[in-house]
Amino acid sequence: MKSPDECLNIQEIRDCIDEIDKQVISDFSKRFAYVKAAAKFKTSETNVKAPDRFNSMLQSRRVWAEEVGLNPDVIEKLYRDLVSYFIDEELKHWQSNKKSE
Repeated sequence: MKSPDECLNIQEIRDCIDEIDKQVISDFSKRFAYVKAAAKFKTSETNVKAPDRFNSMLQSRRVWAEEVGLNPDVIEKLYRDLVSYFIDEELKHWQSNKKSE
């Protein structure tokens, strides 16, 4: 993939952005697989929700965003929304596993 400075026109830039977005979405899917797998190690609904871990994770994502020059508020919102969805799905997965035990 070309660097932004190597792109010769807007279509090349858009193609590169699309490729990056495809990879980001694929990586979110991989992340979600780990989230579902984590459910088997959790013993309660509180462990699934893990509020301390959630808040700690958000703080580290803010730091990582700042390190690369991104707005930490935007990255926090992105992860807050994404991980809240993942937690809801993990909870469903955890509850389903508990019913089948």
